Order: sequence, then C-alpha cells, then structure tokens
Amino acid sequence: MTEHTHTESSATAVPFGEFRIARTEQENAVVVEVAGDVDTTTAPALVEAADEALAAQPPVLVVDLTRVEFLASPGLTALLAIHRNAGDSTAVRIVAAGRATLRPIQLTGLEDSLSLFPTREAALAGS
Repeated sequence: MTEHTHTESSATAVPFGEFRIARTEQENAVVVEVAGDVDTTTAPALVEAADEALAAQPPVLVVDLTRVEFLASPGLTALLAIHRNAGDSTAVRIVAAGRATLRPIQLTGLEDSLSLFPTREAALAGS
C-alpha cells in the first residue's frame, strides 16, 4: 500500500487541513482513498496518486472521497483530470455521498461527467 501524507498545522498547534492518500488493491480494482481537504495545495497529490495507480491499467479505479472534509474547485478539476487520464482502459468510479463532496459536484453539474457511487462497496460492484 502506498501512502502519501501531507499535514499542515495552524499557529495554535491544532491540526488543520490534514491530508492523506492511501492506495490499496481490491477485487480487480485499485482504490485511492483520500482524507482531509482537497484544495489548491493537495489536489496535485491526488492526481499524482491516481496517475500512479492508472499506470498499471487496472480495470477499475475507485477514488474514495468518504473521508474528505472539504472539496474545493481544484479538487473538482483533479477528479476530471483523473477521469480524462484513465482513458478508455480504466473505469473511474468516485465515492461521494457526504455534503462536503457530493454537494460541490452537484452544484457544478459534474454529476453527469463523473461516475458517482454512495459507498466503496457500490463502486467496487459498479452498481
């Protein structure tokens, strides 16, 4: 499992904006699980992790946003880039059900461009 960690702290020493990516293989798919905020500083790491997973040309790439607390416009752009980078050889499935992730996708009309699933299990099953 590959794990990237990016952590920022506020001046009061309270953790803020912790960002993590973990990559695992499950049921003929690669799962990239994201935690924390996906914004200008962290979105490139998400694309990089997805591109590393796509290099092996898995049949399915699941991007699990269940633990994402904030999805900014660069994060939305990253999801579109991942979908584009996958081409026709890999199905990209996005897990987004929480208000922090699903709402920005809906507000921008991207639900028509992305394959969205409410849970990781549903994304792995393709249903």
